Amino acid sequence: MAVKKRVAVVLAGCGVFDGSEIHETSAVLVHLSRKEAEVKIFAPNIDQMHVVDHLKGSPTEEKRNVLVESARLARGDIDDLADIKINDFDAVIFPGGFGVAKNLSSWAVDGNACTVNDQVKSTLEAFHKAKKPIGLCCISPVLAAKIFPGCEVTIGKNENVDGRFPDAATALAIEEIGAKHISKDVHECHVDEANRIVTTCAFMCKAPLHEIFDGIGTLVDELLKIA
Repeated sequence: MAVKKRVAVVLAGCGVFDGSEIHETSAVLVHLSRKEAEVKIFAPNIDQMHVVDHLKGSPTEEKRNVLVESARLARGDIDDLADIKINDFDAVIFPGGFGVAKNLSSWAVDGNACTVNDQVKSTLEAFHKAKKPIGLCCISPVLAAKIFPGCEVTIGKNENVDGRFPDAATALAIEEIGAKHISKDVHECHVDEANRIVTTCAFMCKAPLHEIFDGIGTLVDELLKIA
């Protein structure tokens, strides 16, 4: 009987504009479930950078907590990232969403001069040191680019040739940090074998939802192969 892989999933809130992207998070969890992985969800117990009214697309005066909001996606079954025990897991996955660039790091404000949340950084460094694979979707690869100089990641295509990659400039910013950006389409992922980092572009590509879902499935498959 095959041993089930144990995977930590780290969230950044709830909602594309100020937290974790809901469809990406769901796709990660569905594909992990299909592979019969044992999953535990985490988020840092910190305030969000701000709260965005997703109907109007503009910030509000509210204040919300990343762990509390992430609990919505986890159906309440979630732990503080400060309590994660690396030895309990074989791999970790970070879905995307602006919360990665606003709450887990300051990328949204500072670009490639950003800082990464201390708990997020220490978690990624611990998995990397233990040679346990790291999965990163959408904008999340910038975390690895910032923390692991020379690593290979993808956020999609290097150029917006067909109009499907409007954020292609992020690829240049990743290169400017000192990481290597690998051009991939939405249904693909990239595996940095040396660093055991698996990335896929997800909603960094303007693609139908099922293509994004399938791309995340490719990431999960490759991650579990090396876990």
